[in-house]
Amino acid sequence: MTSGLPCPICEGPDRRGSLERSLRVLAVDDEAPALEDLVYLLRCDPRIAHVEAVTDATKALRVLHRAMDAGQPLDAVFLDIRMPGLDGLDLARVLSRFAQPPPVVFVTAHQQPAVEAFELKALDYLLKPVRPERLAESVHRIVHEVWDSKTGGEPTTPTPAQSANATPPEMGDEVIPVELGGVTRFIRLADIRYVEAHGDYARLHTATGSGLVRAALNGLEERWRSAGFVRIHRSHLVSLGHIDEMRLEDGHLSVTIGGAVLPVSRRHARHLRQLLVRRARPTPVPGQATPAGAAQPRNGLGS
Repeated sequence: MTSGLPCPICEGPDRRGSLERSLRVLAVDDEAPALEDLVYLLRCDPRIAHVEAVTDATKALRVLHRAMDAGQPLDAVFLDIRMPGLDGLDLARVLSRFAQPPPVVFVTAHQQPAVEAFELKALDYLLKPVRPERLAESVHRIVHEVWDSKTGGEPTTPTPAQSANATPPEMGDEVIPVELGGVTRFIRLADIRYVEAHGDYARLHTATGSGLVRAALNGLEERWRSAGFVRIHRSHLVSLGHIDEMRLEDGHLSVTIGGAVLPVSRRHARHLRQLLVRRARPTPVPGQATPAGAAQPRNGLGS
């Protein structure tokens, strides 16, 4: 399910209509009932114009090549993992070598391959049985990928007012595989408090611990912006909803999240302050005037 944040790509007045019935996708699954269910759900989405369906990776490659030869490359591939012969992970590796690889969404009943799927830069990872709202979130991400490929990614940054008024999305179904001491854990995006850069990896911090994923902070910032994440430093990405307080001491700004004190760079300070101030202000009731001299929020965030 997409968030309550007005999306500059999906909600822009110059492209809202053009997104309806514009995507052409491929569904791959060796189990006929599962494939039929997935195709049905995809065809119900108003953003999808055409769905190709095949039962193995070899047929999938033929369809993809045929579409490219016709000058109409498919916009995304919904791919089962465990299939006879060339499995979904093998096919994804082949697709990654395309000049313009199509976004891949894995659809599987198994969580175990999630780490490898994430390392293959899959756009999303859906668990069977697929819920319509989770599928809708995947299609939303595909829309962004298609738009970025055509425009270079502009515009993607919401205004401070849009970010401040955003409500956290219902992302309880989305799980992210993280590595911790050789053990793979699965955590919900909604439980992530902040993200810390570690070279080619990122460490995701929750209330109960942390774990590594192979991903760049810039990529996670773009992917999770609509879920309320904001960059505060070249090394930190934070969830606005988990910030406990903001401090200014000796000219240095920082935020506190669950006991952790994180620095805020000067580059990001003004934007972050605007977001937090707007979140702290009560929403006016229509027709109700604000009393003169009304008290401001006592959280140190006032102007």
